[in-house]
Amino acid sequence: MTHGDDRSLQAARARAYALAETGRFDNGNAVQQALIAEGWSNAGRALESDYARQAVGERCRAAQAQAH
Repeated sequence: MTHGDDRSLQAARARAYALAETGRFDNGNAVQQALIAEGWSNAGRALESDYARQAVGERCRAAQAQAH
């Protein structure tokens, strides 16, 4: 993996976390679909690790809990 790839994956993850924290998404799959809709072609790679998926899911649940 090159430095550019690493940075683009980090940027996609950061955007995924920001989307998850809005409370508009139920889970990591919904966030991934939103990333793809925004044009993040690397969304799948950015969220392929268990850690990233878990972190996005936890942010989704926390944001929804605060909204209710």
